[in-house]
Amino acid sequence: MTENENIELAELLFGEEELKTREEYEEMYPYRKLGNKSEVTRLAPSPTGFMHLGNLYSALADERIAHTKEGVFFLRIEDTDAKRKVEGAVELVIDSLKYFGIEFDEGEGLGQGSGIYGPYTQSERKEIYHTFAKELVEKGLAYPCFCEEDELEAIRKEQEEKKELTGYYGRYAVWREKSLDEIKEAISMGKPYVLRLRSQGSPDKEFTFKDEIKGEVNLPENIHDVVILKKDGIPTYHFAHAVDDHLMRTTLVLRGGEWLASVPTHVELFNALGFKLPKYAHTAHMMKIDPETGGKRKLSKRSDPEMSLSFYREEGYHPHCIKIYLMTLLNSNFEEWHRNNPEALPEEFPFSVKKMNNSGALFDMDKLESICKDELSMLDEGAVYEFIENWAKEFAPEKHAVYFADKEKMLSVLRLCMGVGQKRRRKDLINAKQALEFVSIFFESPGDGEDEFKQTPEDVKAILEDYLSRFDYEDDNQVWFEKIKEIAQNNGFATDRKVYKENPGNFKGETSDVAEVVRIAITGRANTPDLWSIIHIIGEEEMKERLSAKI
Repeated sequence: MTENENIELAELLFGEEELKTREEYEEMYPYRKLGNKSEVTRLAPSPTGFMHLGNLYSALADERIAHTKEGVFFLRIEDTDAKRKVEGAVELVIDSLKYFGIEFDEGEGLGQGSGIYGPYTQSERKEIYHTFAKELVEKGLAYPCFCEEDELEAIRKEQEEKKELTGYYGRYAVWREKSLDEIKEAISMGKPYVLRLRSQGSPDKEFTFKDEIKGEVNLPENIHDVVILKKDGIPTYHFAHAVDDHLMRTTLVLRGGEWLASVPTHVELFNALGFKLPKYAHTAHMMKIDPETGGKRKLSKRSDPEMSLSFYREEGYHPHCIKIYLMTLLNSNFEEWHRNNPEALPEEFPFSVKKMNNSGALFDMDKLESICKDELSMLDEGAVYEFIENWAKEFAPEKHAVYFADKEKMLSVLRLCMGVGQKRRRKDLINAKQALEFVSIFFESPGDGEDEFKQTPEDVKAILEDYLSRFDYEDDNQVWFEKIKEIAQNNGFATDRKVYKENPGNFKGETSDVAEVVRIAITGRANTPDLWSIIHIIGEEEMKERLSAKI
């Protein structure tokens, strides 16, 4: 078509809309006044109602990249696919990221005055997309396509039979060279249409693309006449993200490695629109060791519960611990830095895109739990109390009512379980769910699943009766343990370890075995924090009730 025909077609397609011009939008959304090294990053999830670990992984990287150099990090909701939109999903995105301490400078959900580059929800930006789509039609770089689904399916089948590249391109792009009169006739008949990019790519050409993580990559030029506006006038992801990232002045787009294949399309769209291409950084897939095969595989939304962010909230993982762990995956030098600066906040770390993982980021639950033990052991009992109580209130209300009825008692429990005041802090706590189970011995009598006695029932009964007859709540720890030794001696157990090792056959066991009987009877466990301290937290009456039940 001629230049005048292109302009006429643009008026035919968009003439009834009152659209602003490109110049007006460029003035509405000016370039940001930031430092030369500052980056503008964004998180742009779809409101599907599911937030996964990859979202948090990317969000943390985006936030650190922006804020390390005094840049801007914003939230954009990409809801152009109405079929996938779930009610309340936007609130879920915001709430999930807020829980894990991801702070936005502007964007959706932050209220009025959150930024001048909005609206930050794509479904509210239709007129903006149409302005730039109209411009492409005027330049002869976009055209309407009236193909129906069965026609497109027939094209795909023919391509598969001939073992050719599938898609709408070249001679298969049947509406690409239609005349203005043919298009007018189709419109007059009320036929629905999509708007396609008229690709300028060549099938035998490549270009070199610089990825901020992967380095230089050779990619083929795009030859597909991709859809940029759907039949309802809503843009596709490819087109919307190009327009939005330009007008919102995004400087770096961080996204999953699966999007690398879309780079040729996006490069051509930015060129066609006359926009400067932002930098792109494609992250490695999150991997795990498959317990069945022993090999690496991608984390799966369907088969791996740890992929969902709700998993970490429901299990009670402290958000700070999750952040520390993800930082070890994001930057290869973070772990050493954190080891040398254990009390420093992760926000103080000099984050760098160049240090991001180029291969698969291996997710290791054991390592995460090890980090949780380290990080929780560094918190004071007040901070741990608040975290566990808030979790219990939401996810274990029945236990919350019992365990947190007496704040001072729970604080005493946490001091003991965390080793507060000792030379080396205990590292027993992993998450809130496990912590409640760990401290349950202070609030509930031993039940099913408790450790079993190693001694005979007769010896257990004799030891416990002897223990009760000698017990005095006023005894200090040393006197209390001397009585344990007396009970051992009275019941045929060695009180001297050296003597026991020399002649084990002469004894039923040693003092530690007697203490274990008492421990299991009171707590249901063979391994606990200091037993004398446990007794003085639960109280004499409760201790006697538990021992009497065992006897």
